[in-house]
Amino acid sequence: MNRTTLSLIAGATALAAVTGFAALGAPAASGSDTRKTAARLPVEQTRLLCPQPSTSDLADTSYTSFTPVVQGAGGSGKAQLAVAAEQSTDSTATGKVGKASKGKKQSGAPTLTQKQPGTPATGDASGADTPALVGTATGSFAPGWTVQETTAVAAGTGRGLLGTSCTAPDTEFWFPGAATTASRTDYVHLTNPDDSAAVVDIELYGKDGNLKSTVGEGITVQPHSSEPILLSTLTQAQESDLTVHVGVRSGRVAAAVQALDDKQGGDWLPASTDPAGSLVLPGIPKDATDVRLVAFAPGDSDADLKVRLASPSGEITPAGNETLHVKAGMTTAVDLGDVTRGEAGSLVLTPTDSPVPVVAAVRVVRGKGGGQESAFIPATAPVGTRASVADNSAKGTTLALAAPGATATVKVTASAGSEGGTAVTKQYTIKGGTTQDVDAPVPSGLKGTYALTVETLSGGPVYASRMLQTTIEGLSAFTVQTLPDDRGTVAVPEARQDLSVLLKK
Repeated sequence: MNRTTLSLIAGATALAAVTGFAALGAPAASGSDTRKTAARLPVEQTRLLCPQPSTSDLADTSYTSFTPVVQGAGGSGKAQLAVAAEQSTDSTATGKVGKASKGKKQSGAPTLTQKQPGTPATGDASGADTPALVGTATGSFAPGWTVQETTAVAAGTGRGLLGTSCTAPDTEFWFPGAATTASRTDYVHLTNPDDSAAVVDIELYGKDGNLKSTVGEGITVQPHSSEPILLSTLTQAQESDLTVHVGVRSGRVAAAVQALDDKQGGDWLPASTDPAGSLVLPGIPKDATDVRLVAFAPGDSDADLKVRLASPSGEITPAGNETLHVKAGMTTAVDLGDVTRGEAGSLVLTPTDSPVPVVAAVRVVRGKGGGQESAFIPATAPVGTRASVADNSAKGTTLALAAPGATATVKVTASAGSEGGTAVTKQYTIKGGTTQDVDAPVPSGLKGTYALTVETLSGGPVYASRMLQTTIEGLSAFTVQTLPDDRGTVAVPEARQDLSVLLKK
C-alpha cells in the first residue's frame, strides 16, 4: 500500500473520531478533480459515563437509557451500562445495577441493556454503595444516545431530587457555582472509561482569583474507574462561589460536580458550555424564590456583560442588575432574587462591547424556609439538529424552550413508554427573544417513563431544558437538565478520489 493510500485512510479515520465513529461511504464519483461537500453521517459509537449517585444510605437511584430512531443509522448494535470499577460477579442485565464489591474484579456483565432505539430502558439501585457506570452504544443505538441518572434522597445533607445526564469523556471542564463553605459538601467526580490511566489537574478560582494549591495537581484516575474528590480537601479557604476547572494532562475523563447543602438540598452541577462571549442559561423555573448567577472569565481580559431575562413576552432587564463585570481569573456572583416573578425565563448574557469568553451557571432555589430545594442550570449549547432527555413522567415534567434570537420552530417527540405506549409528536413556534414552558407531548397509553426529543425545524437557535418535579417525604423536590445538541452525526468529507481505486494499485 503506497503513502497516498495511507494518508487518505488516516485522514478519514481522524475525521470519523471527532464525536464517535462514523461510517465512511464510497463517493458517488471518482477522479482526481472530484470535490464533494462534507456529508453528515450517524456516529457508530458513543461513550457515556454516570457518576456515583450518592453517599447516602437513603438514596434511591433510577437509570434511563434512550436512543432516538435515527434515519441512516446502522441496523445492529447495542447500548449497555456496566460498573466502572470493581463489581460483584452476580451483576446481570436485568435492570438492577450491580453493587461494588471490594476484592472482586469487574466481571464485564452489563447492568442495563437497551433493547431497541425509540423505547427507553430503565434500571434502579439503592444505597450509598451504588457505583459509577461506564456506558457504550454502538450501531443504531449510538446516534443521540442519552442516559439519565435520577436520585431521590429522603433526608440529610443534599436531600431532595438529584439528576444528571450522563456525560461523554473529554479533556477540559468548567464548573462555576461550586462552594467550600461549612454548609456545603461538594465533590468533583472523575470517571475514566479507557484502558490506560488518566492524569487530571483540578484548579479552584474564588472571588480573589486562583486558590493556589498543589493538592489538586496530577490526580491519577485508574482505567475503568471513578474518583470522587471532596473540594474542601483541596483548599482551606471557605468560598461560597467557586469555579472549578478540570484539565486532563493525559487520557480523558467525564467530570461532574455534586453540590450538597445542609439546608437547601442538593443536585448535580453540570459543566458549562465552552467559554464564549455570549451565553444562554435556559429554563429557570417560574416559581424560583432565589436565583444566583455565577460567572468566570478564564482568559487575561475582564468581561462586561449585559444581563437579560427572556420571558414569555420578550426580553426584560433585571432591576439593578443590568450589567455584570467579571474580572479575569476571578469568580463573580450576583443574587438575582425571584427574577422570573411567576413566568418562565432564561438568562441571556451578551457582551456590552468586545466579546470576552466566559463560563456561567445559575443556582436556583424553590420553596421557603425548611422546604427549600436547589438545582443548577449551566450555560449550554443550542439544541441544534436534535437533543433528547430521558426519564420523563406524565406529571411533573416541564419543558422550557428559549429562542434568544430569531423566531424558531421545533418538533418535540414523546417516545414510546418504557413499559408501553405510542410515540406522539407536536410542533411549537417560539417567538424570538422569549422563553416558553410548553405543554410537552405525552405518549398515548403511557406506561412507565419516556423520553423527549427536540429537533430544530427552522429559524434561529433554540435552547432547552427539562425540569423534573416530585414529592419526597412531603418536600417538593426538583432537578433541571439542559438539552444541548446530541452530536449524533459527524461531518465526513467525501474523498477526492475513490479509495478502492488506490487500493488496487
